[in-house]
Amino acid sequence: MKKLLDWYVQTSLILRIIIGMVLGALLGLSFPTMGGVPLLGTLFVGALKGVAPVLVFILVLNALANARLGMGGRFKTVTFLYLVGTFFAACTAVIGSFLFPVTIKLNLAGANSTPPDGLGQILGNLFGNMVANPIAALSQGNYVGILFWAIVFGACLKKLAKPETLTLMNDLSDMVSDAVKFVIQLAPFGIMGLMFQVVSENGLVIFIDYGKLLLLLVGCMLFVALIIDPLIVAFLLHKNPYPLILQCLKESGVTAFFTRSSAANIPVNMALCQKLGLDQNFYSVSIPLGATINMGGAAVTITVMTLAVAQTMGVHLDIVTTIILSFLSTLGACGASGVAGGSLLLIPMACSIFGIVNDVAMQAVAVGFVIGVVQDSVETAINSSTDVIFTATAEMYKARITQSS
Repeated sequence: MKKLLDWYVQTSLILRIIIGMVLGALLGLSFPTMGGVPLLGTLFVGALKGVAPVLVFILVLNALANARLGMGGRFKTVTFLYLVGTFFAACTAVIGSFLFPVTIKLNLAGANSTPPDGLGQILGNLFGNMVANPIAALSQGNYVGILFWAIVFGACLKKLAKPETLTLMNDLSDMVSDAVKFVIQLAPFGIMGLMFQVVSENGLVIFIDYGKLLLLLVGCMLFVALIIDPLIVAFLLHKNPYPLILQCLKESGVTAFFTRSSAANIPVNMALCQKLGLDQNFYSVSIPLGATINMGGAAVTITVMTLAVAQTMGVHLDIVTTIILSFLSTLGACGASGVAGGSLLLIPMACSIFGIVNDVAMQAVAVGFVIGVVQDSVETAINSSTDVIFTATAEMYKARITQSS
């Protein structure tokens, strides 16, 4: 049994998920009335629903408590680039979702989810949920309230700045991340159950919907990597950005695509920064920082998936609401877990501003895990390669300003 368990854990998660998808689809086509298999999907989604609120609260709280103060000009610039790049990525996803609207199959039976009537009700939901009791927010999956209180408590912890407190917060963050890793280890079984259910109920036509969603996600991410990020770099450096962009995509993005972990790709990014001749004292801090808060790909995932759910449910969308969504996606992406599929667990937070209940939002998370074999790899490639791009841009910008003055 131990050998079997070791083999399971050591086998690529991507391969295990693919096997789960294939088995689920085959069973759904061959034995559509088989009982028990859908329960695996129900249990998997239930585990995600249980751990996601705690994950969001602890990760955002820890990120704010450990935020650096008194950073020099280059650190301020690279932090600004990380946040602006992530926000522009969310805005790109909004525009892409309006130009190419996508809907997904959702089971709304018993969800008790009513789309809000308009902007007034959406803002009412937003601010009402924001000031909810923090304990109730955690127990009910109220992600706006969770995010609000995490920011408040994180700012208070930052003022304390006691080493033992920060150590405790880091330990809690590691604990929750490990719990998420345990749940995600079970993803192949959950995906098999979910795939069995959707194929037995809808047939293979369901993959057309998933394919459209995946194309939209990947298309938005590539637009960010090849258009938005180069425009940001060109604006600051006043020169052709593509040599830097393409080199980072080739030497960092390809590796990150297969590792599917920004944290695991840090050594690769460090070596690339050294190759580019950057200051080690600078990139030794900015690269790990970017692996934590530079999450443009995650912002695209959160935004596209949320808008797909909203459009499926017929929620009225306007410019103010989508700007709020972009800010929430940016902030949520900055606290995304470092494990594979971590950004998917933040979708319910974004869905909550539209009054979409947790039961419905978690179905979108499950869909995300189905297409995550490609989506998460592209997302990580964009996130990690941009860490080097913006680190190099911040240093070159500082040098250009110094020379001009």
